Amino acid sequence: MKNVTGNLKIVQSVRNGPVTITGKIYGLSEGLHGFHVHEKGDLTDGCISAGAHFNPENVTHGAPEDNVRHVGDLGNVQANSEGEAVVNITDNIISLNGPNNILGRSFVVHSGEDDLGKGNSTLSLTTGNSGDRWACGVVGIQSPTDSWNSSGTFTSPNVLTLVIFLLMAAYQHLKY
Repeated sequence: MKNVTGNLKIVQSVRNGPVTITGKIYGLSEGLHGFHVHEKGDLTDGCISAGAHFNPENVTHGAPEDNVRHVGDLGNVQANSEGEAVVNITDNIISLNGPNNILGRSFVVHSGEDDLGKGNSTLSLTTGNSGDRWACGVVGIQSPTDSWNSSGTFTSPNVLTLVIFLLMAAYQHLKY
């Protein structure tokens, strides 16, 4: 049984600008693990309650750099031999405001590598064929935030959200 934990900091310094996700995830097996934003922040039935990948445009799964991809497609995180993944992702599609807002949604770490929509499986175009949902956490606001000003810039660089990944051991057997 895995004990996956971690904290992520999510920052968007400029309205409609890139979002940076930094932090660490512990307790993974060595290798690549699919890492996605899922549509719901509901974890009442474990990670399966988080729904599908966040995909408001109803397109196929892809790599973070692809023109066609789910909003929530963030690729893979790489865990080292100690099971630690250092996360440092900058993405221009997800947001902390507007239609691609990830606040209140969830991050999910999967058991296997995301094939980035390029595999031969039917799951490749929906989930990246990345396996079971090993851990999940809801994106929420940790520190107070200020309003965006009229010039479209944020008055505080501390847009900080906290995600804690907790292994939902009872739901390890579920796919996607």
